Amino acid sequence: MNRKYKLPELLAPAGDKESLIAAVSAGADAVYVGGKRFGARAYAKNFENEELRWAVRYCHLHGVRLYVTLNTLVYDKELDEALQYAEFLHAIGVDALIVADLGVVSLLRRRMPDLELHASTQMGIHNTPGADFAYSIGCSRVVLARECSYNDIKQITERALPECEVFVHGALCVCHSGQCLFSSLVGGRSGNRGECAQPCRLPYGNKYPISLTDLSLAKHVKALIDCGVASLKIEGRMKSPEYVYRVTSIYRRLLDEARGATVGETSELREVFSRGGFTDGYFTGKKFSPMTGVRSEEDKQITKEKGSTKIKAESRGVKILGRFRLGQPSELTLKIPVISRVDGIGTENSDVILSVSVKGEVCRRAESSPLHKDGLADRLSKLGNTPFSASDIEIELDEGVNLSPGEVNALRRAGAEALELLFEKPIRQLLGRGKCEWRTPPKAECGDCEAKKLNTALFLNPRVFEELTERSNDVISQFDIIFLPLESYCHTKDVAIRCAEGVYVPPVIMERELEGVMAMLKCAAELGAKYALIGNVSHVSLCKEAGLRPVGDFRLNVSNKWAKELLLTLGVSHLILSPELTLPMARDIGGGVITFGRIPLMLTERCFVKENFGCDRCGSAYLTDRKGARFPILREFGHRNLILNSSITYMGDRKSELSAAKIRHSHFIFTTEGSREAAVYLNSYRNAEPLSESVRRVGRRAPTV
Repeated sequence: MNRKYKLPELLAPAGDKESLIAAVSAGADAVYVGGKRFGARAYAKNFENEELRWAVRYCHLHGVRLYVTLNTLVYDKELDEALQYAEFLHAIGVDALIVADLGVVSLLRRRMPDLELHASTQMGIHNTPGADFAYSIGCSRVVLARECSYNDIKQITERALPECEVFVHGALCVCHSGQCLFSSLVGGRSGNRGECAQPCRLPYGNKYPISLTDLSLAKHVKALIDCGVASLKIEGRMKSPEYVYRVTSIYRRLLDEARGATVGETSELREVFSRGGFTDGYFTGKKFSPMTGVRSEEDKQITKEKGSTKIKAESRGVKILGRFRLGQPSELTLKIPVISRVDGIGTENSDVILSVSVKGEVCRRAESSPLHKDGLADRLSKLGNTPFSASDIEIELDEGVNLSPGEVNALRRAGAEALELLFEKPIRQLLGRGKCEWRTPPKAECGDCEAKKLNTALFLNPRVFEELTERSNDVISQFDIIFLPLESYCHTKDVAIRCAEGVYVPPVIMERELEGVMAMLKCAAELGAKYALIGNVSHVSLCKEAGLRPVGDFRLNVSNKWAKELLLTLGVSHLILSPELTLPMARDIGGGVITFGRIPLMLTERCFVKENFGCDRCGSAYLTDRKGARFPILREFGHRNLILNSSITYMGDRKSELSAAKIRHSHFIFTTEGSREAAVYLNSYRNAEPLSESVRRVGRRAPTV
């Protein structure tokens, strides 16, 4: 277990100043917020830079840590701006950044080795190798995937190097975080860039089959304490201050009393906000129990009836010592203890005292009406526009001293401002616990993965590949590496399958599945496989241990040169870039692009085929949206589902564009096509012929003809 305190940290959301005040008042140990750029909730109100400075001071004054999200994918042209933003956050004393982009992590470790980084849930950490990968590149904490079960969480917290954070309450994405392209490729708003249009909340076939109800692990708080989790996270940066206050207050009580929620407390949580109730299906391992829901008018009315309350900012008491000596500058000293909200068992700790002294105008001899202690004390106590209140005032005053009221007020303001500035350091530094230091990641020695012309293909249905090879060996000659699903590669007796030298590693491998997948990887290597198509950071070490050479899939979300360089350094031989990039962006990074196929838009933990269509429809089910577009659903490893794009990405008749952009690695994905249909597509692509159907082009989200 890698936890610093007896109890897990309680981490609350804040989308604006009012919500942050609510979180602190409700007893949060830490608050996470976003700025105006690079956060995964672009449509929250969020914080301007000066508001972030205020937020750091306010949180630290009350012993609360402040984390800021920088967890979107960042393009090359934005890296300088992102770094400048991170440097600003570092300078004002933010306790940690929540990050997802591998390139950003690599750059931050080089520029600011003492800045604490937490791997966002967008990085897709769902097992120990993934957690250790994040730690190896400089993240001291990982936010585990919301799909992890209790047993998964317990084992990861016991085995992993970084500390682990777990979501305990709030909205659930139906797709594994970091793996959703639905809003981006269909709607033009990137979820990976904080702009999600929430297509999962829309109707399909007059129902809402992929809209999940909200998560609540309130009744499992004791189990989470016992299993070693370092932080319990509440979702809700787009929620109201009332939501933040009431939900945080309940979880504060549960943590301090080390127990699960009562029926009454669960009901209170539901009144605050729900979508027809709550689910703990992933946590309990009952992921095929009912988990879908929408926010009904009844839900809205219940919340409305509870009303709202104004939560005021709290002040901290300071001790004030004023010295007013004839012929000497007036002097003011302010002292305040540093609070550590979770030092031990969530109680306050005031062992460290911060002190600041400021000087003002020289004290003159009064011609009339000299200063008196009572009057000075009254004027020095007027701290109303600051986060302080005077708890104790001591005055040292020579007889016959005079200063104007304005001069005394200026001295008081200078003291309060100087004291506030002292809180622009991370809590650990305020408490004298030093800095966090991380080694600089190595620089890539190989950067030429795009130098050699390369064609690769993934066949999710091995039978299609087998039938194509039976018809003609021509399909093999078109591709340098062919990938087949790992499970099929290991379990088939068909010798034709061995023509493929690559295996497709399951995008999600939960802790409970690691042993079985590792055995299959080693089996594949023994059967002749040389390459592994990987879509998660945990796969790098797994495949190298099995003797397979990793090839980075689009799921790694490589969107800038630094992310590419980091993965090459770690042994990835080739990279398929994010399909959200334009051709010029891909050209500047260098790497492969998907030039044919239905790109998976979602990877779900639940089997929606079984739930909505029945197992007999496996392989032929699809969702139909309000415009009549059909999105096929395929089974993935572990009864997970892939929801595919309704449009095929196709660049066969646009090869000149690929050539102009210096794209030398083309990747094909075969999903729903039968062998005859696949042969037609391949022939059209080779002959540079357009397709008669509507297609999606690389770098363009909406379908075009």
